[in-house]
Amino acid sequence: MKIRYANTYTYKLYKIFSKQFEEFASTLGRIMLYAFELIKGLKKFNTSIKEIFEQSSRFGVSSLPITLSIVCMTSIIVSMQVAGEMVKHGGGNFIGMLMAILIVREVGVIMSGFAIISMIGSSLASEIATMKVTEQIDAIQVLHVNPVRYLFTPRVIAGVVMMPIVVIVASLFGVVGGGIAANVVSGLSFKSYFTSVWFGLSMHDINVCILKAIAFGFAITLISCSCGMEAKDGAKGVGIATTKAVVWSFVAIVILDLIFAAIYFY
Repeated sequence: MKIRYANTYTYKLYKIFSKQFEEFASTLGRIMLYAFELIKGLKKFNTSIKEIFEQSSRFGVSSLPITLSIVCMTSIIVSMQVAGEMVKHGGGNFIGMLMAILIVREVGVIMSGFAIISMIGSSLASEIATMKVTEQIDAIQVLHVNPVRYLFTPRVIAGVVMMPIVVIVASLFGVVGGGIAANVVSGLSFKSYFTSVWFGLSMHDINVCILKAIAFGFAITLISCSCGMEAKDGAKGVGIATTKAVVWSFVAIVILDLIFAAIYFY
């Protein structure tokens, strides 16, 4: 009877979901433990400023071209599809307002987050995972240095500081790109577009955008470093850790975005 029960598709599906839930719970627990350890280490703050600047350069400067490209192209695509229809129906004066709200509230920060995860988050995870499987982290512990505080702190600080800057610059490029696309597609003047932008934007939207960027920067760096720290089994483990970091970072920023939307815009 047990053999028949175990061979059913329902039981196999249950096992898959239970395994995924167990992995989710254990991963979330480990990330929270690393977060507590990191916060405790911030009280002493024995990280070098040089290391923070190096990570900030990597986080901000290196990722800026691909982030600007993604946000700007997304804004252009949306503007091309919206501008013509809105002008046709007499809503040309609202195009800039619509694009500004869309980019500042969602597109700028979400697309920047996706770009940072793909480029920087995966890099952080693979770097720390390689250190883990090659026993470099064990060597750090032998020297009586806390690896979480030593490795996580400069990376997380860089993420929290640089993510808002990247998002602001990317959102600015997105708004400008949307205006150019609206002008090309519908003939809407730049004056009408940017006048509408200022009517649509508010300090509330900008403040929420910056808060989102800070939360996203913290989550991406913490999750990427945590997944890298859990790597094992050589080169295969590095690949698994990097994949987990990317997947969990995507899930985290979507959940955070939902929370921010419910709190500030519901």
